[in-house]
Amino acid sequence: MHTITDPARAGQNDQVQGFEPVAAPDARILVLGSMPGVASLRQARYYAHPRNAFWPIAASVFGFDPGLDYAQRLQALQAAGVALWDVLQACERPGSLDAHIRGDTLVPNDFAAFLERHPGIVRVCFNGGKAASLYRRHVLPGLAAGLEYIDLPSTSPAHAAVSFEQKLAAWNRALTLRD
Repeated sequence: MHTITDPARAGQNDQVQGFEPVAAPDARILVLGSMPGVASLRQARYYAHPRNAFWPIAASVFGFDPGLDYAQRLQALQAAGVALWDVLQACERPGSLDAHIRGDTLVPNDFAAFLERHPGIVRVCFNGGKAASLYRRHVLPGLAAGLEYIDLPSTSPAHAAVSFEQKLAAWNRALTLRD
C-alpha cells in the first residue's frame, strides 16, 4: 500500500495510461519507450517534451523537418517503416521519470497481437534502459524468437550523460535497415 508522505501530493492520481501504437501495416522497425511522460500525456503525443531529442533525431535520420506538425512527423516515420509504441499500457508513476514507475502496477501492452498484425517487423529499438528491461522481463518470455533487439540511449532530456551527437549516431545505425 502506498502511503502519501507529501501533503502536496494528497489526492493526486499517479495512474497513467499509454497511447495506441502508431504503425503502418508494413512497418519493419518498432521503437519502444517505457511510458509517455507528463508532457506527452498532456498533449496526447509521443515525445512531446520540447527538449526530448526523439523528433530531431528521427528528422535527421529520415530527412524530414522536425518542425512539421505532429501528424506529418508520424506520417514520415510510417513512410520510413518505423512504428512507435510503449512497453507499458498502464502503470502508476508520479511525474515523468522511469525510475518512479511502481513495479507492482505494470500492465504491459499486447505485443503478441501487435506483432501478428505487423509481421514485417524485424527489429525492436528500445528508447532507454527502462524500456529494454521492462520488455525483457514482462514481455519477451511470452513471445516467439526471431526479432533483433537494440538498446539505445534514451532521448529524454533527463538522460544528459550522452550527447545529442552520440545519441544521433546510435539511433542512426539502429533505424537504418540494411537489406
